[in-house]
Amino acid sequence: MKNDEKLLLKQKSAQKALSYVKNGMVLGIGSGSTVREFIRLLAASSSLDLQSIICIPSSFDTESLLVKANLRLGRLNQFSKIDLTIDGADRVDSKLNLIKGGGGALLREKIVAAASKEVIIIVDESKLVKELAGSYPIPVEVLPLAKVFVENALQKLGGKPSLRLAANKLGATITDNGNMLLDTEFTKIPDIAKLEEEINNIPGVFENGLFSNRLVTRIIIATTTKGIIVKEK
Repeated sequence: MKNDEKLLLKQKSAQKALSYVKNGMVLGIGSGSTVREFIRLLAASSSLDLQSIICIPSSFDTESLLVKANLRLGRLNQFSKIDLTIDGADRVDSKLNLIKGGGGALLREKIVAAASKEVIIIVDESKLVKELAGSYPIPVEVLPLAKVFVENALQKLGGKPSLRLAANKLGATITDNGNMLLDTEFTKIPDIAKLEEEINNIPGVFENGLFSNRLVTRIIIATTTKGIIVKEK
């Protein structure tokens, strides 16, 4: 798929997600390229009262985009619940389980999702896989001093961890929270929810990029031949 075709699909899924946004909402905003399109469309909306919508960002990058778009910002600690979160995903399986965290924002993304009444995931068809295992490394956010310990623990769970290196500096990628990322390959995942919990139970792990379908309300998929597909649990 060409880049311009993929961009068009991202825009279509983002446009569909916009139809679920209502005036007065506290709106969680995820991270990634498809969410960037959603922010652009939200800011350009003439049918919504944008000053009545409070946006809760899941990353520094998203916060910067919201500020540039003149959208109203809020903080998670100000609200007991978020009405709706719009986010993307790196991979989606047939049961609506996800892998997220390619952009390194998985910890805040999962907190925002867990605090939300509804979560809508927007993707193009290239993100769909039959099984998550082997399709994409699972990012694991770890305390730097626990890196080696966590690597060994992930190997015992059947994973093959690799420290994510920064693109524009020497050394490791550092998250918005000051932590490191171990991108971990799993060739087999018999139980996604169980593995998600087992990884998080390792001392030194803050969060991992497995998002079991308990967090997902619906997924909007833009396709080249079937238009927009909306899947719900």
